[in-house]
Amino acid sequence: MTTHDSATTSLKRTPLYEQHRALGARLVEFGGWEMPVQYSGIIEEHQTVRTHAGLFDVSHMGEFKIQGSDALAFLQYLVPNDVSRLTLHQALYTQLCLPNGNTIDDLLIYYIAENHYMLVVNAANIASDLEWIQEQAQRFQHLTIIDQSDTTALLALQGPIAQAILQPFTEVDLSAIQYYHCAPGLVDGINCLISRTGYTGEDGFELYCAPVDVVKLWNDLLKAGKPHGLLPAGLGARDTLRLEAGYCLYDHELDRQTNPLEAHLGWTVKLKKGDFIGRDALLKVKEAGPERLLIGITMIERGIPRGGYAIYEGDQQVGTLTSGTRSPSTRLDIGMGYVKAAHAKVGNHVQIDIRGKRVAAEIVALPFYQRAK
Repeated sequence: MTTHDSATTSLKRTPLYEQHRALGARLVEFGGWEMPVQYSGIIEEHQTVRTHAGLFDVSHMGEFKIQGSDALAFLQYLVPNDVSRLTLHQALYTQLCLPNGNTIDDLLIYYIAENHYMLVVNAANIASDLEWIQEQAQRFQHLTIIDQSDTTALLALQGPIAQAILQPFTEVDLSAIQYYHCAPGLVDGINCLISRTGYTGEDGFELYCAPVDVVKLWNDLLKAGKPHGLLPAGLGARDTLRLEAGYCLYDHELDRQTNPLEAHLGWTVKLKKGDFIGRDALLKVKEAGPERLLIGITMIERGIPRGGYAIYEGDQQVGTLTSGTRSPSTRLDIGMGYVKAAHAKVGNHVQIDIRGKRVAAEIVALPFYQRAK
């Protein structure tokens, strides 16, 4: 036990660390944090989110406050998506891009109030993102950037009965919060920003609050949800859920060698909005067509695909998988990865090199799973 403790002392912990230990979670290193990968088991947690609801601790995510009269102009320059389209309390998904169009991170931007936005970034990228954002901000005068990561805790309540579990805790009408919108309000007597977003392919809510309040919120939600089948869920289920939904994970489908157009995120790249970092490079990619494209595969023969496995067509390696798993919802072996654009056609038969053996697979349309609306 002492070796475990000494090995993990340098890892950051969320305010819910003791709760995870008490629940018997298996804790692993993730993006510099010691996080629960599973409690009862990845498959059970996954299925529970699909059928009932799961509660995730995602307090490791980073939050930056961007304020000032130049806030909108700055964000328009910083990201490829069109922040000017946001209405009050609406959110959008976008990326931070390098001048060459490749991806530093993917993130959410919330329009909180006039001249006030919140950026939500990936845990492993908090320091590098902040440095990049501050560097780009130097050409704007009326701007304040505050890293709120350490003063913000975040829970994700995801699944078809998420609204039914959460509604008794708040006077905010949850049914009035549209997808990718948010509302400030009291939840369980705690000041929260209630956001209808998620990373599972299910309906659900994310609750931003102060770290000092999150233990009470976590415990009370789990207790109230238990009779309805709510379970705590870890990063393992979060990964299989997002993969089924065809969502990109930074450092897998997106990285500094990958641009959003290759990842089929062209809908987030608004070339007509005016200048932004990476615009010229992305315009060239769009005009020429991406050299490679993100695809989904399902295995025809038995074998579980994993990130890093080579994709072959005949004798030629045409790409590499970025993620892969056995899908609990579809009971298929699924993966995502990049192949040369000429080989990216849905229905194409390919082979995945699984530990030295070529195993038959088929390119399929994403996502692998879509909830019934």
